Amino acid sequence: MAVPWEEYFRLALQEKLSTKLPEQAEDYVPPVLRLLEKRQELVDADQALQAQKEVFRTRMAALKQRWEQLEQKERELKGSFIRFDKFLQDSEARRNRALRRAAEERHQASRREAEALRLQTQLEELRQERARLQRRLKRLEPCARLLEQALELLPGFQEVPELVARFDGLAQTQAALRLRERERLAELEAARSRLQQLRDAWPDEVLAQGQRRAQLQERLEAARERTLQWESKWIQIQNTAAEKTLLLGRSRMAVLNLFQLVCQHQRQPPTLDIEDTEGQLEQVKLFMQDLSAMLAGLGQAEPAAPAS
Repeated sequence: MAVPWEEYFRLALQEKLSTKLPEQAEDYVPPVLRLLEKRQELVDADQALQAQKEVFRTRMAALKQRWEQLEQKERELKGSFIRFDKFLQDSEARRNRALRRAAEERHQASRREAEALRLQTQLEELRQERARLQRRLKRLEPCARLLEQALELLPGFQEVPELVARFDGLAQTQAALRLRERERLAELEAARSRLQQLRDAWPDEVLAQGQRRAQLQERLEAARERTLQWESKWIQIQNTAAEKTLLLGRSRMAVLNLFQLVCQHQRQPPTLDIEDTEGQLEQVKLFMQDLSAMLAGLGQAEPAAPAS
């Protein structure tokens, strides 16, 4: 920022000098006085320039201070905005928590009301049950007196509950015996009905069993015939298998002998396994092919010899 202001002051000085030069041209001034005037003008211009620079520095400092104050206020405003935003967020969070707490309290209040209604209903039911038990107790008071009198007549029981428990056990036993008796009677009736059904169906069953026995006898005879036929076929298959096995053994022995002869002729030891019949046949086949090719070559060479 200093260079443009110096340029401005230089232009202002030139303008002042240019305005004074025409005035000085009218009157003749000695060079010394002119030099002194020029120096004085330069000093005045320098002082004016320094004053303007000082004013400029003062203004720049004031502007800088003002700018720093504005930046400080901006930072304070940003901090205020942040704090206000945080305050709004905290207020919203507190509001949401308060709403949730109010909803939970309303829910708990409704649950308490429902629980109170349930307990009130249960209390009413218990009161009704108590009244019913009291009425039943009044009805059973003669029975209680009767039990006390029976307890006095029966020295084997000490208390009324013991006597009642014995009576309940006997009643349960009697009920169980009656139930078993009904079940046995029902089973006996079912057995009688089944026996009568069997007696009624016995002739038909005997006839059906006789027919079935005859059918089974026929099937047995047919199965025996098929068994004999399959046994004879099996014997034939075994004989054929034995012949095939013998023939296969002979063939393998013949192949092995041929392979050994080929190895002896080639003067090479056998390199194949004794059980590798296919490999032995392949070696014998290759040997026969080589031998046939050799004989064919000899047959072609013999007619050519007399002609020469």
